[in-house]
Amino acid sequence: MHLFALTIPIGYYLLPKKIALLILVPFALGSILVDIIRLRKLPLANFFNWFLGPILREHESYSLTGSSHILSASALSILFFDKKVAIAAIVYVILGDIAAALVGRVYGRTKIEKKSLEGSLAFLSICLLVALVLPGLPFWIGAIGALVATAVEALSIPIDDNLSVPILSGLVMQILLLL
Repeated sequence: MHLFALTIPIGYYLLPKKIALLILVPFALGSILVDIIRLRKLPLANFFNWFLGPILREHESYSLTGSSHILSASALSILFFDKKVAIAAIVYVILGDIAAALVGRVYGRTKIEKKSLEGSLAFLSICLLVALVLPGLPFWIGAIGALVATAVEALSIPIDDNLSVPILSGLVMQILLLL
């Protein structure tokens, strides 16, 4: 699912902001609507639970899904941040999360709350690589954004990291870009 989410920053890179938002916002709202129906046990809840059940994480059975969070965070990032900042912040959470999960599960030995140091270092490495290759964003700004994204992902705050990572790292990068 995370790799499929790369269509968001790639699409935004290729499209104007208004068109990207016209496409993305209905998907975000639709995903949230499905979650509300599912969580409040409204008509169609059984169908959505049956359909989504195999891919839901345990905590998503009583909260919004990662899809709702990533779609909402992407829409907000595109709406409020400079294009290059929004793209970086969205890619950080997508690729960083994949790297952290893969490395953390296989090599994660040093635990930091619910995460592993090894997974967090993989997250940071991928984000720094993105900052290095992303055109138009000064590397130092991208690197600081990568550090913020890694710290937010590593901390077990009650807000889903699919929402908090792009919003907080994007906010820091946007402020630095404006300075």
